[in-house]
Amino acid sequence: MAGELRLTQGLGQGMVMTPRLQQAIKLLRLSGVELQALVERELEGNPLLERVGRDGSDAPGGARFDDAPPVRAAGGGPDAADGPGPAIAAATSLRRHLEEQIGLDVADPGERLICAWLIDSLDEAGYFAGDAGRIARRLGCSPARVEGALARLHACEPVGVGARDLRECLALQLAERGQLDAPMERLLDNLDLIARRDLEALAARCGVDEEGVRGRVRRIRALDPKPGASFETAPAQTVTPDVHARRTRRGWTVTLDAASAPQLAIDRRYGALAGRGGRDRAWVRENLRSAGWLLRALEQRAATLLAVSRELVRAQREFLEKGVHSLRPLTLRDVAGRLDMHESTVSRVTSDKFMSTPRGLFGLKDFFSGAIPATDGEGGHAAESVRHRIREMIDAEPVSRVLSDDRIAVLLRESGIVIARRTIAKYRESLNIPSSVQRRRLKSARL
Repeated sequence: MAGELRLTQGLGQGMVMTPRLQQAIKLLRLSGVELQALVERELEGNPLLERVGRDGSDAPGGARFDDAPPVRAAGGGPDAADGPGPAIAAATSLRRHLEEQIGLDVADPGERLICAWLIDSLDEAGYFAGDAGRIARRLGCSPARVEGALARLHACEPVGVGARDLRECLALQLAERGQLDAPMERLLDNLDLIARRDLEALAARCGVDEEGVRGRVRRIRALDPKPGASFETAPAQTVTPDVHARRTRRGWTVTLDAASAPQLAIDRRYGALAGRGGRDRAWVRENLRSAGWLLRALEQRAATLLAVSRELVRAQREFLEKGVHSLRPLTLRDVAGRLDMHESTVSRVTSDKFMSTPRGLFGLKDFFSGAIPATDGEGGHAAESVRHRIREMIDAEPVSRVLSDDRIAVLLRESGIVIARRTIAKYRESLNIPSSVQRRRLKSARL
């Protein structure tokens, strides 16, 4: 019968994500500050947990993490003006927006790392507040290379970001609009006269009449003097290294900071009650299970972070010793393969983590150089694959619905890739693909 119901049985394999496993995986992603907050909450809510010193007799010392199994589940720094340092303004949205553009537009690993330092040197308005010379000395490269990376940043959206002052910010925006002629250049050299509305003096200095000055001033007032201010910002916060890398006579050593390896233990006075009778037995046993799980999860997190950090130092040893020109291409897949981990595990454990090195304080993500970050943080996209996807989308477009660069950006964003329209235009031009207007005309002519 068509409507007959039948019961069947079958066998299959699959991974069940238990709540505990999900929490353990989330624990990998926590920054040092977030981990400390979680530990404090657990200490307050579970009387069976107690904090012990790193030299306490109730729990092994930091070396215990060397032998703990890493998680394998699927799924002294520079000054603030030098780049990523102890005082980092956490303008996360702007940073993410710029990193995604740099990831798509810059192929050289060393240049990407320099750009990352420049991005971390931006203030809340989007201005470059660092010192190119200091960054060059810190990264072991020439000031000219830092200036070149800054020019790359100037090509990103929002236009004007990375400028060193108001004049440069406005000039970048005018150049993008094709409005930066010689009189406008001279006008920008006299912003004080614009503020005083001295049209007569401006006209004399710019070589145009007062009406020409008025038109140019209107264009300037339409610009954005703070291109980074429209992005979500957070208060500046102190960044504590999660990992320390030091060079010794025997080679490089990597150790965890105390904040990334909190020392906890189970208070045996309560633990002994679990085997007794009484109405509190269930309460004690539940808290004992919770405490035991937290200790194991913390140990696994520390072991995974230590293993990944050691691999990053091993892979990028020449960069740490010689400078940014020796930075090697390195992807999440490379590290995951060497450590027998899943890429998503490596991605989680390196998110919002920092390593202190003799060359400065670096985000663990800075050691990767071969992939474009995905919007969900779980892996990345190769720049060439994004170019290929753009070509495929354009090849498949019908005459009646030719895709604009803006529309392509929206479609890519829906698939997890945030890419600026200007970057799409650059990629399209590098593939020798005409604009949407030109393609529409060409396709219509063939009908």
